[in-house]
Amino acid sequence: MMNLRSIFLATTLATSVLASASMMNDANAATAADLDKDANQALQMLYKTNPFAEKLSKSAKAVLVFPNIVKAGLIFGGAFGEGELKEGMKIGYYNSFTGSWGLQAGAQSYGYAVFLMNDKAINYIHQSKGWEIGVGPTVVIVDEGVAKNLSSSTLKDDAYAFIFDQQGLMAGISIEGTKIFEIKR
Repeated sequence: MMNLRSIFLATTLATSVLASASMMNDANAATAADLDKDANQALQMLYKTNPFAEKLSKSAKAVLVFPNIVKAGLIFGGAFGEGELKEGMKIGYYNSFTGSWGLQAGAQSYGYAVFLMNDKAINYIHQSKGWEIGVGPTVVIVDEGVAKNLSSSTLKDDAYAFIFDQQGLMAGISIEGTKIFEIKR
């Protein structure tokens, strides 16, 4: 059982991590060239480990890829990463920020890619002042079981998300909300 002091220290640490992540400025952020390289490498790794993702990319109108999200938490937690939206030859840059609260402990890193399948999804990300996953276009999280049941005739949702390259250990139950904001590079 955690005592009051341990809870206070854990809360202070998690709050500090969240504040640091949310206050990152462009001087600390990756350059556009770094993000381009990392995003391309992340997509190639995803395609090698999940061939359906590569097949899906051919019919997607755009891909939002975050090559490295870092997540940590102890009761309160957060995750942060930078990525890019690849829409034809046009590229936009984005932050992904997640805040969580609940029974959780640990740290991990992972990447994720969201394949935007129609104009509704693309328009929403361009027009919203921070896209909250779960609000707006329908997003389906694709795992091996879901991928086996998808085909070109069953692709009816607005967006499909793949999580890849998970490292570390994060255990527990939490309430999360991920927001994606456009950034200037």
